[in-house]
Amino acid sequence: MKQETSPSGSVRQKPKLTFWQIWNMSFGFLGIQFGFALQNANVSRIFETLGAKVEDIPILWVAAPVTGLIIQPIIGYLSDRTWNRLGRRRPYFLVGAILASTALFIMPNSPVLWVAAGMLWIMDASINISMEPFRAFVGDNLTSDQRTTGFAMQSFFIGTGAVVASMLPYMLANWFGVSNTAAPHIVPDSVKWSFYLGGAVFFIAVLWTIIRSHEYSPEEMASFEENQKREITMQPTRTPGEFETNGKRQVKRGVVIFLAGFVLFSSLVQQGLEKELYILVGGIMLLGILLIISGLLQRYGRFNNGFVTIVNDFQDMPTTMKQLAWVQFFSWFALFAMWIYTTSAVTSHVFGATDTASDLYNQGANWVGVCFAVYNGVAALIAFLLPILAKRTSRRAAHAICLIAGALGLLSVFVIKDYHWLLASMLGIGIAWASILSMPYAILTGSLPASKMGYYMGVFNFFIVIPQIIAASILGFLLSQFFESQAIYAMLLGGASFILAAILVFRVEDKG
Repeated sequence: MKQETSPSGSVRQKPKLTFWQIWNMSFGFLGIQFGFALQNANVSRIFETLGAKVEDIPILWVAAPVTGLIIQPIIGYLSDRTWNRLGRRRPYFLVGAILASTALFIMPNSPVLWVAAGMLWIMDASINISMEPFRAFVGDNLTSDQRTTGFAMQSFFIGTGAVVASMLPYMLANWFGVSNTAAPHIVPDSVKWSFYLGGAVFFIAVLWTIIRSHEYSPEEMASFEENQKREITMQPTRTPGEFETNGKRQVKRGVVIFLAGFVLFSSLVQQGLEKELYILVGGIMLLGILLIISGLLQRYGRFNNGFVTIVNDFQDMPTTMKQLAWVQFFSWFALFAMWIYTTSAVTSHVFGATDTASDLYNQGANWVGVCFAVYNGVAALIAFLLPILAKRTSRRAAHAICLIAGALGLLSVFVIKDYHWLLASMLGIGIAWASILSMPYAILTGSLPASKMGYYMGVFNFFIVIPQIIAASILGFLLSQFFESQAIYAMLLGGASFILAAILVFRVEDKG
């Protein structure tokens, strides 16, 4: 096959980066994970403090992932087509950092529950604006044999940032004497100051990456040999007739999906089931509507627009990405079960406390922060061992081993009575977390065209967001209907989900 060339006619190898260049381009994840870890470890606590019931907590988390589901592919699509003085991805790093840092300052001062839920929405959306292009940043800047290291470096900073952020309330309360209790429906100062510090670290860390990192111009990207090879795998441009045929197909599929969602919605109304399920059914109906709109636009010749491109590229995603989607779905369902319910599970099942204003409850909640810090610390330490494990086995086998470790960690929480032993459970979860943050992305990037790296990384995040929506939609229902609203059973469901993800890894084609 004749070698394709860039518009200028040049073909060259992408330069390898030094250790410190990879360090600088990944450093912003330290700040991003500060915000993400504070959110995961403390938002359910804030909701409960402001009066939310355990079974109502999942629905309060839904707005944030719904927003992310919309924002991520749009940010990816736009960043693929952006080039200005800051570069291609870095403008989005900056905007997201400003918005997320502001939200972190406001969140713990929410006067009522609905304000806290709204701030979670804004904060999660803002974090996604910064985080989504960071994954594409690695694919843009690193050679194929450096990407595993690049994603491992991100995992290191994610783990390191989360260790400190998760422990902040505990450290402030126990080491610096900051008040860990407050009047009913008031967030303690230990949590407030944790969010203030997190907002500052978020902005400074992302700003470091913006200042200290480099991006290749569109012309340079087009000249790299490995990028040109991946472009060959792209779906060829459709003719007007093919757009019309594709549009008819999408309309039919959209009608079927919408009607299926409508039937489910009617069934929910008749049976009077939990309100969380309406979110899930609404998402199914929305998908049907989007397919119908995209199909109609193509049928009538209006296919040269971003909306149709986004829908069609989703339809045409690479095979490896489709296979990894199922692995991601069950991996992140397990993680969201853990993040949403660990505070309630540990405080009630291990500490035996249900009064959110009591000192015992807040001790348990702070210990959850310590546990989260431990699993993130394990992830930071394990991150650089993953490439070695993958080299000696395979990336698929390495990921499966790590997911099984995570399953054992979640399942073990059920039998623990002495809270100190929860740290042992966190070892397995930390191993899984390190792999989830790096291995799927290292496998994925080898199958993606460089010109759509940002968009497909955004779409890949669907399979993080969708399980969050489903977890928030059905976990409360399952716990209330079958487990007497005992949060500990969410840990068992999460462990089973990790095991299923580990099995599905071996279906994935790793082109690397």
